[in-house]
Parts: sequence; structure tokens; C-alpha cells
Amino acid sequence: MKRLFLMMALMAVSCVSFQAQAADSFPEKPITYTIPFGPGGESDITARLQKQHLETLLGVPVNIVYQPGAGGSVGWSAFQHSAKPTGYELIGTNLPHIVSQPMIREDAGFTADGFEHVIWFHFTPNVLIVPKSSPIKTVAGFIAAAKDKPGSITIGGSGNLSANHLDVLRLQEITDTKMTYIPYKGTGALKPDFLAGHMSAMMSSTMLSIELQDQIRVLAITAEARHPYLPNVPTFKELGYDIVGGTSRGVAAPKGTPKEVINILAKAFAETNLLIKDKQIPQGFYQTTYTGEAAKDLVNQVNDNYMTILQEIVNK
Repeated sequence: MKRLFLMMALMAVSCVSFQAQAADSFPEKPITYTIPFGPGGESDITARLQKQHLETLLGVPVNIVYQPGAGGSVGWSAFQHSAKPTGYELIGTNLPHIVSQPMIREDAGFTADGFEHVIWFHFTPNVLIVPKSSPIKTVAGFIAAAKDKPGSITIGGSGNLSANHLDVLRLQEITDTKMTYIPYKGTGALKPDFLAGHMSAMMSSTMLSIELQDQIRVLAITAEARHPYLPNVPTFKELGYDIVGGTSRGVAAPKGTPKEVINILAKAFAETNLLIKDKQIPQGFYQTTYTGEAAKDLVNQVNDNYMTILQEIVNK
């Protein structure tokens, strides 16, 4: 028995020693940064800005790859099943997507606690957008149109059970209306179809509303206060609709990645966030730096914020 305890103690010491050595030399080779959406969306645009700074700070190439599908779940599922906990494989993560999808779909293939959350680096509220040519001028007009012909109003958004989708569901619930949500693999794929007139409206992020502001009409934003780059756009709350939400984006490593490695990555991403903020903020992003326990707390907080609407979906 003593020999068994001794062996176990030696194994534990050996494991700690190995992890410390791994952290001391990390990174030594290229890092793969997977975006679980198509090119051209918020996650991709941010990763492209991060890339050169991460490479400078970490001293190795950072290769961006794409694995879109099912609102991110294709990439997240594959990552949790096959990525090695070494720090050399990272994936972009989104809230509330990673809590909502496993809650509603048994076949999501991943869980929110199946990641080591490195950092949540920015947040974007949602905005309700119609084409500039639309006869709809206000949220009240939008709701009236939805009530007049239930299901006829089509709203495009990025993914199923995403922030875009959930806020459409909340809008329907609050206004007792029926709308038709059209999920896309990402904002990059959504934009050309919207501009081509294939839908009545979009529930998208502030980034797209600022980018396309000469071609669209923004009816309202799901923020606590008006956005500095969209000063004439009212919040849903000031219009009498209690809808506050949006998307937090971050990056995660596989479960079991050594804490020392996570800390190295978190520091590099946090420093990068400061270096790119002058480009991100005018695009509509709110910069954040949730790491360590704060990153886990944010997941729990978002879960609680959307729990009511998610439970209603499950019960229907």
C-alpha cells in the first residue's frame, strides 16, 4: 500500500513538473485558431486584427481556419471531441450560443463547460435593421406589420439559438407576434442576401449597422444605453420593450489545457485587445477582458439572463 501511495505521489509530481516545463517552453510551434463561422463576420474580422499582434507577442505563427455550420456547433463539437489540450489548438467562442444550443438540442455535440475559457474579448449588442427602401420606419411600425400578417415578416440572423435568434424570440414573446427567423452560417453570409432584398429585416450586430448605415435603417438596439456611433438609434428599453442582450466573443482552449498555458494565452489576447481597440470600437464593438474566474462567471451570468426564454422554448 505504501508503495502504491508513493507511486501515485511521484506520478502527481511528474505531472505538475511536465506542465511547468510545457508552460516554460510554450509556445514552440504554430497555433491553430479556428473560427466556427464563415469568413467575413465579426469573429473573423476580429481574428484577422488579432493575428499579427498575437504572432508578435507569442513568437509563433497563428493560423486562422474556418469550420462553419449549425450556428457554430459543428466547429465546437469537433473541437471538444478532437482538439488536444496543449494550447496549440484554439477556437472562437460566442455567448449565448454555447449555453443555449446544448440546453435546447441534445445533439449539440458540445457543452459550455467543455472548454477552458481563455478570454472574452468583446461584446456587441443586437440591432433590428430594415432596408432603407422599407416602408417600415419604427419598431412600432415593424410590430404592426408583423401583427397584420403573422409569419410574413422574415428576419435574418447569424445561427440558430444565437443572440440574434434569441432576441427575435424575445421580441415575439413581448409583442405577441409571429415572425419567421432565417438562420445563416455567419454575418458574412447574411449581409449579401439582406442587401439583395431576400428578407424583411435583420437582427444583427452593431458592427454591421455601422458598416452599412448608408444602405439601411436601424430601428432599435438591445443595449442599456444608446451607442456612441449610433446616437440616433433608440434602445428597445426606451421604446418600452425590455430587451437587453447581444453577443460576447472570446477564445477557448480544450478542457485540461495546463493553467500556465492558459495564462500565457490570456495575457497575449488581453494585450492584443488594447492594441486593436482603436479599430474595433469604431466598428461597434465594446472591448472587454474577462479571464480566469471572471470568464467562467460571465458564462453563468449569460446563462441566467437567457434562461427564461430558453425554458419557454423547451416547454413548447
